[in-house]
Amino acid sequence: METRAPFVIIGAFVLAAILAVFGFVYWLNNVGGLGARSTYHVQFDGSVPGLLVGAAVLFNGIRVGEVTELGLAADNPRRVNATISVASTTPVRADTKVGLDFQGLTGVPVIALEGGTQPANSGAVPTLIAEPGAGQSMTQAARDALRRVDAVLAENSGPLKDTIANLKTFSEGLARNTGKLDGIVAGIEKMTGGGAPAQKITYDLRALQNSGPPGKTITGQLAIPEPTAVAMLQTQRMLFSPAKDHPDFDSFLWADSVPKLVQARLIDSFENYDMAHAPLRAAEIGQADSQLVIDIRRFRISTDPEAMAEIGLTARIVDKNGKLVASRLFEESQKLDGLEPQKAVAAFDLAFGRITKELIGWTVQAL
Repeated sequence: METRAPFVIIGAFVLAAILAVFGFVYWLNNVGGLGARSTYHVQFDGSVPGLLVGAAVLFNGIRVGEVTELGLAADNPRRVNATISVASTTPVRADTKVGLDFQGLTGVPVIALEGGTQPANSGAVPTLIAEPGAGQSMTQAARDALRRVDAVLAENSGPLKDTIANLKTFSEGLARNTGKLDGIVAGIEKMTGGGAPAQKITYDLRALQNSGPPGKTITGQLAIPEPTAVAMLQTQRMLFSPAKDHPDFDSFLWADSVPKLVQARLIDSFENYDMAHAPLRAAEIGQADSQLVIDIRRFRISTDPEAMAEIGLTARIVDKNGKLVASRLFEESQKLDGLEPQKAVAAFDLAFGRITKELIGWTVQAL
């Protein structure tokens, strides 16, 4: 018994291996894809670039078999004959369409079968005729398309030349009239309120920096209320006389409205003269000993006969009882080197400096 036991085990193992082989063969023929097969011949009238034996055969996008044989037709060198083996359940008909498809990024060629409703006369369909150009590659299709485009261009070369010439003439006309077109577009934008607003540039007025050593100090508390002015001067824009639009000043803005700007720079100038006795704004103190009341009469650029920055101020000193102490008209002008925003501001600085120096001296003497 002990001697026979290994032979029984070996025999059982061999029997199991044989059964496994038979089971694998059964599975391969019935489930694994090597079941009943049908063979068809496919005829291509043209090249089949890249098609190889073993290439897949698809029916409506589903793999049903593979290519088993490839060869050239002996009677026609342009023709390629292929033999395919597909599952017998594949519904191949006499009018099934045959083509060559390219799959994936690498363009692996496969034979593609599609549709068909006409039943075969008897048995399996022996030969399937591929559609014309079925073997045409993507490169060849692109070449053919380029040839057709080239033919169309050659046939219409005359009209194309005329069109290009007309476009050239039109573009030259646009170039010659660019300024006019810009004006038209700007006019349309103004009418419709469209277009991006122009970027505004702010300019400040410079206070008097050095009026010399104070010969006399201001007695009592002086206040400077916001100057009065006509409505036209309640603006940050540069004013011109005679009134006219100047494109270089479209984006010009004073740092504040003209009356507030003049008030701020007058106080700065008095502080530079005598910080200890400088005047304050009327709103900053309850009751001042006296007030320097300013009325702005002119703050503009006169362009006739030449560009001049003009400043005109009326000054009145009033005591705390409302009694007029003194009054005077101050006028200054400064010629502009050119009608440009920066040069205009420089001219205003010079004129304002002279008029402020004279005003401070007069105020100190009156008080």
